[in-house]
Amino acid sequence: MIPAGNAGKPMQQTLDGAMRRNLFLLACCQAIGQAGNTMMFAATALSVVTFFPDRELATLPITLQHLGVMLSVFPAGLLMQRMGRGFGFRLGSVMGMTGASIVGLGLYTGIFLLMCLGGLILGYAVASLQMYRFAAVELAPPAYRARAISWVTAGGVVAGIIGPSLVRITHDQVMPLYLATYGAMVGIHLTVFTIMSFIRFPSMAPPPAVAGAAAIAPPRPLREIAAQPRFIVAVASAMAAFGMMSFLMSASPLAIVACGLPHTEAHWVIFLHVMGMFVPAFFTGNLITRFGTTNVMVAGILVMGGGIAAGLMGETEWHFRIALTLNGFGWNFLFVGATTLVTTCYRPNERGKTQALNDFLVFGTTASASFLAGFLHERQGWYPLNWYAFGLLAVAILAVGWLRLQRAEPVPA
Repeated sequence: MIPAGNAGKPMQQTLDGAMRRNLFLLACCQAIGQAGNTMMFAATALSVVTFFPDRELATLPITLQHLGVMLSVFPAGLLMQRMGRGFGFRLGSVMGMTGASIVGLGLYTGIFLLMCLGGLILGYAVASLQMYRFAAVELAPPAYRARAISWVTAGGVVAGIIGPSLVRITHDQVMPLYLATYGAMVGIHLTVFTIMSFIRFPSMAPPPAVAGAAAIAPPRPLREIAAQPRFIVAVASAMAAFGMMSFLMSASPLAIVACGLPHTEAHWVIFLHVMGMFVPAFFTGNLITRFGTTNVMVAGILVMGGGIAAGLMGETEWHFRIALTLNGFGWNFLFVGATTLVTTCYRPNERGKTQALNDFLVFGTTASASFLAGFLHERQGWYPLNWYAFGLLAVAILAVGWLRLQRAEPVPA
């Protein structure tokens, strides 16, 4: 769609130097910010069980972080629509510093509810972090949509190195265990705040009307946008991808330690999982451009299925490593494909509320999955969790298969 202010002008289809610089800085923010999120996953359940007797609730701060994402996506999206991406993302970093400080204070004082409150506040930071992929689309020409999402997502490769490495280095530096880890998370969000100040985002406001320009269509009701088959499938697939990923990643540190393996093995498995999530992003966008969105999403479903199968074959360190690596790899294909698909469902003046609805639904699933992960692991063990993950996989299979049968509405690459 050509904005009214540019009517009669060809749309730019190549990346100039400023676009590359902004995308690179945004990828850096993704790398560093995602490292903090990875640290939360790797450290929280293990830090909770050092003082809190009810192990079934060990993942509750992570669950409340996802709940915080759910509660934050609409305010964050609408605030960015009004005040701009830069302001919104920097506010997210401030909330990240605040939340990590409160989680650390809860650990230091042994007050579990404080850790939960910190996780809830961190949800706003994660909601902002998840919107980086939509901001990437706005920093690049339309022809680079899938590649821009993929390139920024690839910043998570660095997160996969920084996050688990910081947890390994800091987890026993200060007592109680993992206190220094949360201090490092504060520094992570401060760094993102600083880098974000150097990125120049385009205005999210619709361009002003000019004489002779085509009229800008008014925004559609959210229910009309959400009724599109592409939107339904994109959201269902992203929900399944994040649900499976969160379900197994949240429980894996507890499962690894329960099998008699050391804490450091949990850190190593999370590292491999995060690398699996983000290394494919270097080429996922090109695969989508070449083979089509739904084909790449189908590949992601198959790989995630392979990860579940590996988790059912045993409980040695290599079973965990292979299962979580494949889980991350498949998540990347399915999630980047779903994100690319959802960006085809809205007009520029609809993006704030559409992106917020997408993330609200996705992180509602993630919150439920992370809570059930700790609860079900303590009650039933690691193997039943993997069987339950097949249920989420079936949702993705049915959704993508249904869209491929919609002959009247082809899926853009």
